[in-house]
Amino acid sequence: MKILTFSTLYPSAEMPSHGIFVETRLRHLVASGQVQAKVIAPVPWFPFKGERFGEYGKFAATPTAEHRHGLSVTHPRFIRLPKVGMSSAPYTLAWTALREARRLQREGFDFDLIDAHYFYPDGVAAAMVARALDKPLVITARGTDINLIPAYTLPRKMILRAARQADGMVTVCAALKDELVQLGGEADKIQVLRNGVDLALFHPGGRDACRQQLGLAPGRFTLASVGHLIERKAHDLVIGALPQLTDVDLLIAGSGPEEGALRRQAADLGVADRVRFLGPLPQARLREVYAGVDALVLASSREGWANVLLEAMACGTPVAASNVWGTPEVVSGPEAGELMPERTAAGVAAAVRQLRAEPRDRAVTRRYAEQFSWDTTTQGQIDLFQRILAARGMPEFRHA
Repeated sequence: MKILTFSTLYPSAEMPSHGIFVETRLRHLVASGQVQAKVIAPVPWFPFKGERFGEYGKFAATPTAEHRHGLSVTHPRFIRLPKVGMSSAPYTLAWTALREARRLQREGFDFDLIDAHYFYPDGVAAAMVARALDKPLVITARGTDINLIPAYTLPRKMILRAARQADGMVTVCAALKDELVQLGGEADKIQVLRNGVDLALFHPGGRDACRQQLGLAPGRFTLASVGHLIERKAHDLVIGALPQLTDVDLLIAGSGPEEGALRRQAADLGVADRVRFLGPLPQARLREVYAGVDALVLASSREGWANVLLEAMACGTPVAASNVWGTPEVVSGPEAGELMPERTAAGVAAAVRQLRAEPRDRAVTRRYAEQFSWDTTTQGQIDLFQRILAARGMPEFRHA
């Protein structure tokens, strides 16, 4: 079957970690040999390139077309209007995507189905494109598109309209399915297909070498906090726990607008000498961090299915995580780590102290992660797509 994957959350040469979970899932799907795919990954138009313009400068420098891991990816520009961007984005995004989709059709790639990721604005725009081209549509919900954005009236109405039109929907955890149903989505159309983890890339090997590469002091218990430096990821709670964890060091991997505030917090609390900011890291370097530290801490206020948790576990490293949304589905056994008793600095400290009081066997933590390969998710997508195409009366899928 031929699918068109559509999302603004997709990596590029300029932003290699942006939406990497969408790319990873698609790579495993295509590797099955049962699917051909092309990707439309629009980026906001911006006139100036360069780091001094932050994320928008990176969008401006993104190539208009590229090949990544054997997949053809285009990055057409769409207009994100100031002040009204939230309500206008689905329309400007749909106009750009429809034009690009028709170009692909003219060039011979007449796809069978649109595979959209993130419900708003991406899934809403994809619904407009699918309606214009009379194509079946699957939308994957991934987190804040369902547990945050529907708090706004207009986006909620548009999300539900797209959900009614979609032939199928995917959520990355059961908690998101429950929330989507509560919003008004049809339960029978929603399938839970959690993210997997690349068990070959993320592995426990060479722990001593990783610690040495990171410059970790022998015998010092070291935590990692990984993710964009934004309020929702709550790195501040991890820093805030350090005065209660006086012999613990912290590595923070990521970039974002909160970096200055986090550095000031560390200085104000007198723990700056125990906090190191690593900046954004490619996955191979993240593997070194996961394998080298003693525990990963994730204090987020909202998560669909946090990939960093499984990545750390696959490297043998237990986690201390906030008990929110899909996270209890990831951290469902003691070998995986600890859920915080409360999402506060004190809660972080309590979970870390529990990990130290009852050390986890890193080999057992790795085995726990091994149950989350991509195989089940890949087959689940294939089965879903085939059912939808068969229901649409496409002859080659009627007996799938």
